[in-house]
Amino acid sequence: MSVFDRSEFVDRTQRAQAAMAVQGFAGLLLTTEPEVRYFTGFLTRFWESPTRPWFVIVPASGDPVAVIPAIGAPLMARGWISDIRTWRAPDLTDDGVSLLIETLQELCPGPIAVPMGHETHMRMPLANFASVQAACQVVPDAGLMRGLRMIKSDSEIAMIREACTIANRAFDRVPEITGVGSSLAEVFRKFQILCLEEGADWVPYLAGGAGADGYDDVISPATDAPLQTGDVLMLDTGLVRQGYFCDFDRNFSIGPPSPRAAAAHARLIDATEAALDIARPGATAADLFHAMDKVLTGGAGGSDAGRYGHGLGMQLTEWPSLIPDDHTVLENGMVLTLEPGIATAGDRMIVHEENIVIANGSATFLSRPANRDMVVIG
Repeated sequence: MSVFDRSEFVDRTQRAQAAMAVQGFAGLLLTTEPEVRYFTGFLTRFWESPTRPWFVIVPASGDPVAVIPAIGAPLMARGWISDIRTWRAPDLTDDGVSLLIETLQELCPGPIAVPMGHETHMRMPLANFASVQAACQVVPDAGLMRGLRMIKSDSEIAMIREACTIANRAFDRVPEITGVGSSLAEVFRKFQILCLEEGADWVPYLAGGAGADGYDDVISPATDAPLQTGDVLMLDTGLVRQGYFCDFDRNFSIGPPSPRAAAAHARLIDATEAALDIARPGATAADLFHAMDKVLTGGAGGSDAGRYGHGLGMQLTEWPSLIPDDHTVLENGMVLTLEPGIATAGDRMIVHEENIVIANGSATFLSRPANRDMVVIG
């Protein structure tokens, strides 16, 4: 079921339990896909269905326990979890909440921690969570899960590196699928095919834009407008391999780039390298922001996009955020994106993104770094 062996999950559980002991937690209650998978290896696209809730409990000692719909028991049993408690779901009267409460009361005689901070949510009906709160002592996890997941193991880093390598190969083939007259929608579809051909398991995220001297946003759906000579084409992919994301983009010029676009792209590369140079244990997320912002704006404080990068791993975006107010201290094992953006003309901009890992006291690229000169198509 998982690419990792049992020792990976035992180590994660023991690190969690050590942190729980410091906080005085009797258990962790987890309900979201990455958190459930973090402790179990339970990898499935079935999470796309919002009908059924799924729960994993990490007690203060012993192995995690899965409380899940019966439909998931065979897959869960292929991993390392042996205590799997199920109900027939969906159940309109009691969709697992009684079984969950019973299990929590058995395993966790004390405060039960639940992630409640930034980038978290509760994946169960609100009424059922209220029942859990009424029956058990539920408290915030004080960033415990966030802290665990920020530091990747060597095995996790290898998976992210493989995802980046697949994306590198797909980006190398972009000139095969586009040129003057191609629509952005057509390029999006063909690029996802390239990612799959090169080894991606799926491509849950693809964004981009195109226009003269840049693009006006980076999150809109692709349109059928044809690419024209002088356009900057950007593709930003978060493909998945074995449950781990890459997240980086590449900019291409349809025909020779304008001097304005070429200069902006070169400054983005300079900004990325400035952040890479100082990305080491002891620096902070804010330090990386300021290093890039000094190159891009002279230190004016960034743009409306809000940040110049973020964490990366089992999710497309994870903690920390590269913003002036995030003083998260960098450590070995962190995987980050560096994502500076720069205004070009009017409402136009160009954004560049790379993936890096901090290890052995310094940072290296996981994505193959782009050149200062944009790739020219046609």
